[in-house]
Amino acid sequence: MSAEPVVDVGAYLKVERERVELALERAVRKVEVREDVSVDEASAIRYGVMGDGKRLRPILCVTAHIACGGTRSAAIYDLAASLEMVHAYSLMHDDLPCMDDASLRRGRPTSHVEHGVAVTTRAAAKLIPLSAIQALEAARILGCTEEDACALSQILMRAAGGGGMIGGQWVDLIGEGRAFGAQKLNQLHRMKTGALLAASLEMGAVSAGGGETVSEALVGYGWAIGLAFQIVDDILDVTSSAEALGKNPSDTELQKSTYTALYGLDGARAKASAQIESALDALRAAGIRCAELNALAHFVVERGR
Repeated sequence: MSAEPVVDVGAYLKVERERVELALERAVRKVEVREDVSVDEASAIRYGVMGDGKRLRPILCVTAHIACGGTRSAAIYDLAASLEMVHAYSLMHDDLPCMDDASLRRGRPTSHVEHGVAVTTRAAAKLIPLSAIQALEAARILGCTEEDACALSQILMRAAGGGGMIGGQWVDLIGEGRAFGAQKLNQLHRMKTGALLAASLEMGAVSAGGGETVSEALVGYGWAIGLAFQIVDDILDVTSSAEALGKNPSDTELQKSTYTALYGLDGARAKASAQIESALDALRAAGIRCAELNALAHFVVERGR
C-alpha cells in the first residue's frame, strides 16, 4: 500500500480560505439586497461574517465533498459558506453582554461594541434562516436532487438548533461558576462545537452523493475533531494572551469548566491527541484515504503545541 502524500496544511488552508472568502462575499452581497434585512442589520452581518477567521467548517465541507468524489466548483463553496454563516451568528450572540459580554473577537471589537446590542441581536438571528436559504439554493445549483437539497439544509439547522449548537450555548451559560465532570463537559462541547463540525463533514458527503458508510465515518471524524478542537481551545486559553488569541474574556475568567481545569495541561493535550487518533481511525475503518483530512485533523491539535 502506497504512503499517503504529504500535505502542506498551511498552504492548503490559505488557498481554501481564499475560495471560502469569495463565497462568503457572494453570500453577504445577496443578504445586502434583501428587503427583509435593514441597512444596519446588513452592515452587522457583513462585519460578523467577513471578520478574519480560520474558516475550518467550510473547508472541511469542501474537503469531504472532494473525498467523496465531488468536484471543486463555486457551488460547493457557496454551500460551505452556509456553515460559516451559522458559525458567525453563534459568535455574534455568544459575545453579547447577556452572554459572555466579550469586547474582543478575532482581534477587533465584537459586533455589539461596533453596531450596538439591538442591531447585533437581530442581525445574528436573521443569519439562521438566511444560512438555511443559502444551503438550499447552493445545493440546487450544485445539481443535488430536491430531496438531498432539503436534507442538506436540515442537517445544517439540526446542528445549529436546540440539540446542537444553541443547546450547547445554553448549557455553557448555566455552567458558569460550576464544575462539570468529564461526561457533562463532553456533552456540552459535543453540542456547542462538535455538532456544526460534524455537520460540515456530513454536508460535504451528502452533496457529493457519498454512501451511508462513508457519510457515517466522516461524521464520526467530525465529532472527534470537534472535541479535540475545544480541548485545544482550553489549552490556548491558559497558555496564550488575549492579544495572541484575539478575544477577550477567556473561559477561565468567566469561571467556566474547562478540560485544562479537569485534566491539567498535559492531560488535556493527551485527550486532544486521543481524539485525533479516533478521528483518523474512523476514516481508516471506512477505507477513506484523504491526505487533506488527515492533515486537517493534525492541524486541529497542533494549534495547542
